[in-house]
Amino acid sequence: MLTLQYVPSDELANLDSDKKMQKLLKIIKQDKIVLMEGKLTNKEEAELIEMTMEQIDRKFKGIEIASLEPNAGKDFGSFLRDSFIKLFFGSTRGMTVMGPANIIKEIRRDPNKLQLYTSNTRGRR
Repeated sequence: MLTLQYVPSDELANLDSDKKMQKLLKIIKQDKIVLMEGKLTNKEEAELIEMTMEQIDRKFKGIEIASLEPNAGKDFGSFLRDSFIKLFFGSTRGMTVMGPANIIKEIRRDPNKLQLYTSNTRGRR
């Protein structure tokens, strides 16, 4: 059975980077796919991948992760507003999908959608 867990941005907002990574990794290690509101910063994503690499073993094969940003407005005002927000708050708008590498086989991304290809490896060795 495929399990998705939605993680709203306010659930992670008050956590420091380390606790945020631990929370996400705990969910992923339960063989769940995380649908997270917002995006991780580049630094946080690197930390998550580093933490994952340290925990890889026979049972846990790693993670797959991809983010999707909403389309920025095409006018100059929207561009200016989005640039200002990114400068001071980082690029955290959008959605992130992540999950265990033994379940997520591929994530295809284009500007408007994410396609998630999964397989169920339970029962196989």
